[in-house]
Amino acid sequence: MLEPALLPTPLVDCTDEALARAGVELRLKRDDLLHPTVPGNKWRKLGPNLAAAVEQGHTRLLTFGGAYSTHLRAVAVAAAALGLESVGLVRGEELAGAPRNWSLRAAEAAGMELSFLSRAVYRETAGRCGTDPAVEAELRRRWGPCLVLPEGGSNPLAAIGAAAVPAELPGLGARDVVCCPVGTGGTLAGIAAGLPAGARALGVAVLRGGAGYLEGEVARLHRAAYGREFGNWWIDHGHHGGGYGRVPAALEAFADGFERRHGIALERRYVAKLLAALYDLAAAGAFPAGTRLTAVITGLPDPR
Repeated sequence: MLEPALLPTPLVDCTDEALARAGVELRLKRDDLLHPTVPGNKWRKLGPNLAAAVEQGHTRLLTFGGAYSTHLRAVAVAAAALGLESVGLVRGEELAGAPRNWSLRAAEAAGMELSFLSRAVYRETAGRCGTDPAVEAELRRRWGPCLVLPEGGSNPLAAIGAAAVPAELPGLGARDVVCCPVGTGGTLAGIAAGLPAGARALGVAVLRGGAGYLEGEVARLHRAAYGREFGNWWIDHGHHGGGYGRVPAALEAFADGFERRHGIALERRYVAKLLAALYDLAAAGAFPAGTRLTAVITGLPDPR
């Protein structure tokens, strides 16, 4: 069985002179503390899918991820705890014969069977998963009966799971912006759907070249999960740091400074980009004075 989650996760004020000068408040929603082995938005998004897997009688989960995918590790651990098998389709066939990094070792140690795809095949397969039934049918022919989860776990059930975040934020209103990093769009879709009237959601893209595509993914998830679209969210595409997984020196310096000032270790590929974006946008006057930002800390830093 999985250990119980810490819910609601802590909400802490983050006082900072740079933000105060811009007239902006910042709170941190510490979803990184949600669960010891399935942290942050992974728990939020996986929870409803795991319940569906059990209810539908599935014995195997299949999903996608890169070499350092938190999603792969989370699915592996959660599946094992529920007595389910798991398969991870990994981007990069050259990794098959290479020594496993710490992340893939952890997924395998939890019982996940890894299969390595070329980048072209991965893009084609993962990109059509969730929208093309023929892709999932082919995966089931290859791997047997299974619940197929898309890359990052972002499907309609995941969006519904992430919609619980705003319910844990008391007093949301017109001055509030709830913010999260965006890789596949599921967390942002859920947060936006769960907001009360007047409050808004901001996503910070961690992918280069995702403008338009990510907006389309969020809108698609809204239609699939709620039968409608929402107009209370937007995505910033100017703080991806050069692309997914890239952490330029300036971002590393920002994260180091934030950790020294506030004593909170930051995951670099998602969370640091989110917070750096909020500081830059506040300094540029993107938020009216009196705005209260709530940054959802979606995951744990990599081990060092």
